[in-house]
Amino acid sequence: MSRSITFGHYIPGDSFLHQLDPRIKLIILILSIAALFLVEHLIGFIIIGGFLFFFLITSGTPLRYFLRGVRPILLIILFTVVLHIFFTKGGEVLFRLGPVTIESDGVYLASFMAIRLILLVLMTTLITLTTSPLALTDGVEYLLRPFRRLGVPAHDMAMMMTIALRFIPTLMEESEKIMKAQMARGADFSSGNIIRKAKSLVPILVPLFVSAFRRADELAVAMEARCYRGGENRTRMRELHVRWVDVVSLFVVLMLMCLLIYVRIS
Repeated sequence: MSRSITFGHYIPGDSFLHQLDPRIKLIILILSIAALFLVEHLIGFIIIGGFLFFFLITSGTPLRYFLRGVRPILLIILFTVVLHIFFTKGGEVLFRLGPVTIESDGVYLASFMAIRLILLVLMTTLITLTTSPLALTDGVEYLLRPFRRLGVPAHDMAMMMTIALRFIPTLMEESEKIMKAQMARGADFSSGNIIRKAKSLVPILVPLFVSAFRRADELAVAMEARCYRGGENRTRMRELHVRWVDVVSLFVVLMLMCLLIYVRIS
C-alpha cells in the first residue's frame, strides 16, 4: 500500500524543476489548476498535457512514481465517469436500454472530467516529488505573508501543511504494518459484503489513530524541547531568492494561461 502512494514523497535531484524557487512553483501550480478548469476543448488539454509531460521528463523522476500516484484515485475517477455518463443528459442518444440512456454530452463531460482529475493528480505529485518539505513550508509561508494583517497565521498554517505532507508516507507504512499484523492473526479484509469489509477496517483504524496521536505528541514534545518558536524573528539557514529562470518560467505559464483563455473564448 505504501509503495502505491507517492503523494508526500520527495526525491532529491538537480533538475530544472528541482532548482526552481518553491514560491514560483506554488504559483505555477495554482495557475495550472485554474487553467485546467478553464479548458473546455481538447486542444487545451493537449497543451497542458504537453507542458506537464515536458516537466515530467526533465524532472529526472521515473515515470512509474507518477503512475503510482494516479492509481489510488482510479476508483474516484471511475465513479465520476459513471455519474456523468448516466446522469448528464443532452446531445445525441448513443445507447438506450429502457429508461437508461447514454447521451453524447454525458460521454463528453465524463472524459473531460477524467482527464482533469488525472492531470490534477500528476501536477500535485510532481510538485511534492521535486520540492522538499522544508522548501514547501518556506514557499507557503512567503505566499501567505500578505494575509497576516488579516490575522492569518501564515507560519503555523505552512508548518501544519508540511507536517501533514511529511507524515502521509509514514502513516501509510504504519497502516500496512498493522494490516499485515492483523492478517497474521487471522483477519480477513477481502471477503464479505461492503458492510463486513467496512467493519473489518476497525482493527486497522483504531491502532492507526492511536499511533498518529502518539507520533504527534512526540513531535510536539521534541519541538518544545528544542525551544521551537515560529512566526516573527525566526531566521532561516537558506533564504529564498528569485532568479531569472524563475521569472521566465512564470512568464511562460502566464502566456499559457492567456493562450488557453483565447482558445476558450474563440
